[in-house]
Amino acid sequence: MHDLLTQLVHGATLTEAQAEHAFETILTGGANEVQVGAMLALMARRGPTIEEIVGGARAMRRHATIVPTEGLEEVGALIDTCGTGGAAKTFNISTAAAVVAAAARGRRRVLVAKHGGRSRSGRGSAEALEALGVNVAATPESQRRCLEEAGVCFCFAIHHHPAMKFAAGPRKSLGFPTIFNLLGPLTNPAMAPRQLMGVYDRAYVATIAEALRRLGCERAMVVRGEDGMDEISTTAPTFIAHLREGRIETKTMDAAAMGVPRATMADLQQVDDIEKAADLVSRVLSGEKSPARDIVTLNAAAAIVVGDGAETFEDGIAMATEAIDSGTAKDTLAKLAELSHRR
Repeated sequence: MHDLLTQLVHGATLTEAQAEHAFETILTGGANEVQVGAMLALMARRGPTIEEIVGGARAMRRHATIVPTEGLEEVGALIDTCGTGGAAKTFNISTAAAVVAAAARGRRRVLVAKHGGRSRSGRGSAEALEALGVNVAATPESQRRCLEEAGVCFCFAIHHHPAMKFAAGPRKSLGFPTIFNLLGPLTNPAMAPRQLMGVYDRAYVATIAEALRRLGCERAMVVRGEDGMDEISTTAPTFIAHLREGRIETKTMDAAAMGVPRATMADLQQVDDIEKAADLVSRVLSGEKSPARDIVTLNAAAAIVVGDGAETFEDGIAMATEAIDSGTAKDTLAKLAELSHRR
């Protein structure tokens, strides 16, 4: 670890193998907190490279507690909608979108292994789902059952990545985003081969798409709104890197061009307590028309496209709209809540 830190201090970057070794050392308790903090700070100062991200993700995946998914490819396409968190503080868009995508019925079923955790605000995906009746501490076997029967499960990061305890102290002390904010969404416990991933900085959109390609991802969209959202935005254009068949295409997409009403950040802002946050998600899934519903529908459409449930965004929007209006999305959440509590 000392040699790798010296290398970083002198301005060099790590190879993929070196990064994998460094994170293996951290995740097995072989580095002290000063060393961990130093490495994270040095990488954050210049921004982690693709090689460092891929190496770190490989190490984290090796230490994850896995959700058994054998045979699920015959049921549907397995995806994740986990993001890094964005500069714009919004309600639980990706959580609601995960449920809607799972409820949609297209040319192929989409199964969503929603990876996430608690947030410093106290209004993250885990808190919201908990308030909606979901057991966020469900076992991997229970999560598999949720995927099979409800089409969606929640993978609580703290339960699936116990080795992260060795980095928890330095991360909290540093108080700013580190490479781990990028690695978390790359280490889905169900090993979902498809991903809709939002990032907190446009500079990482193409970088993360390439990292996903090197990690064997089949298809992905990496997104960042010009308004700071780590979602496909309805208040501003969104920069997207689309990984498909081993190729990455980048583009800027404006939802308004597809007929999605323009929203304001005030329409989508994070509400001030978790019960209100959960109620907002519930109202969206129950069919209430609002800017919140519009952005959930749009992001669910992207997940449906990534899962090959639809060819185009327009088709995905139609499927997501039907899932909400038919009551299927609301029923899917209720089924997830019920199944997650079964032993």
